[in-house]
Amino acid sequence: MNTFMEAVLTAVSDEPSALARARLQRQLTPQDAAKRAGLTPNEVEWLEEGRLYRFRSSERATLALLLYATSLGIDRREARRLAGLPVGPLSSNPRGRIAVAAGMAAVALAVVVAVVVPPRLGQGSNRAAGSARTLPPPWRISVDVLNGGGDITYTRRVADRIGSFAYQIKRVSRAGRFDYRETSVYFPPGGERIGRRLAGQLGVTARPLPGGKNSRRLVVIVGPRRALS
Repeated sequence: MNTFMEAVLTAVSDEPSALARARLQRQLTPQDAAKRAGLTPNEVEWLEEGRLYRFRSSERATLALLLYATSLGIDRREARRLAGLPVGPLSSNPRGRIAVAAGMAAVALAVVVAVVVPPRLGQGSNRAAGSARTLPPPWRISVDVLNGGGDITYTRRVADRIGSFAYQIKRVSRAGRFDYRETSVYFPPGGERIGRRLAGQLGVTARPLPGGKNSRRLVVIVGPRRALS
C-alpha cells in the first residue's frame, strides 16, 4: 500500500455530461446552477462529473442529484432523453402532470442512469448473492479505488459502481503504476470472503493483498477500460 500515491487526479472530459448539457441549454453557469439548487459549486461539479463518491453519503448524493435535477426544471421526458431511454408521445391527460413525487423519483433515477451508473462489469452479482447474507453488510466495508490503467474517468465510473452496492468509498486516486492488465479486488488477511463478494459483484478477480491490518478494508485496482456487458 505504501507504493500508492495519494493525489486524486482530475478527469478530463471531451464532451459535457448529461447534466452539464442540461445546464448549458439553460445558459447557466455552474455558480448560477448551484445557487438555484441550494448546493455548493463543488457539489454541482461532482454531480456533473459523476463523482458521487465525493459526497458524505450515498443518501446525500441522491438528494443533491434530486435537488439539482428539479432546480434545472428537468421533467420526466427530458430525463429519459438524457438517459438515452425511449420517450413516448406527450400525454394529453392533465392527470399525467400531477404525480409530482413519482415523476421526481423517475427523474432522479433516469439522471442517475445517464450520469453515473455504468453497465455491469461482469455477470458475477448473482453468484455473490448467496454468501452475502452471512457477511458484514457492504456499508461497513471501506474501499480504496485506485487507477492502475491510466484512465481516471473509467476508474471513477468503477468507483461509482462500487458505491451503488452501498460500499464506503474512502478514496479514489492513482496506483503506483499504470501497467495493471485487469481490474482486481485485493483483500487483506481475514478479508477474503468480503473481497470475493465484491469481486463477484463486479465480475472481476479477487487477489490477496500483502499486509494490511483492517479486514474490512478492500483495495480495487482498476485496469484498462474493457467492453462492458
